Amino acid sequence: MMKPLNIGWREMVALPEIGVKCLHAKIDTGARSSAIHAESIQLVQEHGIEKIQFETVSNDKTQERVQCCLPIIDRRYVMNSGGSRELRYFVKTNLCLGPCSWTIELSLTTRLKLRFAMLLGREAMGKHVVIYPSKRYICGMPRSLPLPKP
Repeated sequence: MMKPLNIGWREMVALPEIGVKCLHAKIDTGARSSAIHAESIQLVQEHGIEKIQFETVSNDKTQERVQCCLPIIDRRYVMNSGGSRELRYFVKTNLCLGPCSWTIELSLTTRLKLRFAMLLGREAMGKHVVIYPSKRYICGMPRSLPLPKP
């Protein structure tokens, strides 16, 4: 196992599989799952596989948008920021944080009224990181690592 990455309470991340280049993410150990802002969510069938199509922010500084389509891995109830239970779709994708990259689960939800388009929860962090809550942007810009060809 690699040495854990030191991170602050907010960091810049990329999700290269879905075209997300640069997002400010809130690191939240109080949240079990991770979440990303999603709009225009639609179920689609592709080669007999149920997928979810959605739009998200590719770069929260420029507000550039990207269309995404990923297989659904689960539907679960999640407690939202307002304290209500909400049924969400979950997908898997690759997260780039600083020089590191690993696969995470993300729930899709509307985060328009929240400060961060993405929240990184404790299940996604696992043993990959050590958090310094008084610091931010320790990792700098994410290095989007090339993904293996299928």
